[in-house]
Amino acid sequence: MDSQEVCGTASLNTKIVGGEDAPPGSWPWQVSLQDKNGVYFCGGSLINSGWVLTAAHCFPSTDTTGLLVYLGQQDQQGININQISTMVSQIIPHPSYNTSTHDNDICLLQLSSSVSFTDYIQPVCLAAADSTFYADTTSWVTGWGYIRNGVPLSPPGTLQEVSVPVIGNRQCTCLYAGVYSITNNMLCAGLLAGGKDACQGDSGGPLVSKQGQVWIQAGVVSFGQGCAQANSPGVYTRVSQYQDWINSQISMNQPGFVLFSSSGTDSDLSVTCAALSSGTTLTFSPLIFSLYFFLILK
Repeated sequence: MDSQEVCGTASLNTKIVGGEDAPPGSWPWQVSLQDKNGVYFCGGSLINSGWVLTAAHCFPSTDTTGLLVYLGQQDQQGININQISTMVSQIIPHPSYNTSTHDNDICLLQLSSSVSFTDYIQPVCLAAADSTFYADTTSWVTGWGYIRNGVPLSPPGTLQEVSVPVIGNRQCTCLYAGVYSITNNMLCAGLLAGGKDACQGDSGGPLVSKQGQVWIQAGVVSFGQGCAQANSPGVYTRVSQYQDWINSQISMNQPGFVLFSSSGTDSDLSVTCAALSSGTTLTFSPLIFSLYFFLILK
């Protein structure tokens, strides 16, 4: 069946809660990536029967040896009766990914064999070019990462889900002035008061919003300053910027792209601060580089 006909369907997702265990089958596109030692290291999303979308920073090498993709997985430990696994034949990071700024932090994984869709394994729709995610758009992020800075998720490692609102790029630029450069290829989400966020280990996982009955992936977990800190939203790769690139890599059975259109007026347009008016390009400080793996990578 064509991915464009079935994407974004989660028949077992009956309700949404934040910061809790996700009911089995709630996020059927969620992917668990494990290395050659059987260790989970990043998330991802199934976008058709043969491809996964994730973050470029998850892959310092394009060597596929031992890399396994798990689909339909609920717990990192124990028995997952709805789970399957497959190998990866190709890792394709975006050619313009910048390891210093994390601009274009997006990557495609081609699976060694096509997977069959079930209630627990479904592709997500992707935000089409020109999609608009206004400030306060409700979104959800999922993963098996840390539950707060430096604190791994305790066994059994059940998939977590949390609801976070979109924060406009202008406001995000003001919040991160002098620390991070927020580009048009990025999207921010989180609570200004803190308390809900993606964290280390959630990298590559999906940030999704619902339009009608369809779930659409708006972002890919990329980086941030710590986890769930006040005025420090998570930063995601903005999927809608990459429709042409994704379609150029996937020649057959292309993913389903859906235009997400926010209603009303974007309150972010009225945000002002010195960082916006100066037009200064922001750079990472030496301190940020020294804390690179602990603070930046999700």
